[in-house]
Amino acid sequence: MSAGEQENLAQKLAGLREEHRDLDEAIQRMSEEPWVDQLRLRRLKKRKLKLKDWISRLESSLIPDLDA
Repeated sequence: MSAGEQENLAQKLAGLREEHRDLDEAIQRMSEEPWVDQLRLRRLKKRKLKLKDWISRLESSLIPDLDA
């Protein structure tokens, strides 16, 4: 993987982490409200889980393969 590709992946990873953090805050705020739209809350949680999976995949792709 070239340095440019690694830089691109690192930037994408930073954006995904930021979105994940924002969703976490939004979910927290929604959970504190007395009348919560359960469907919307569930969708936000699913989106957050998808972001977590994408972040994990990108992080693992940035780790160089080492021959043992």
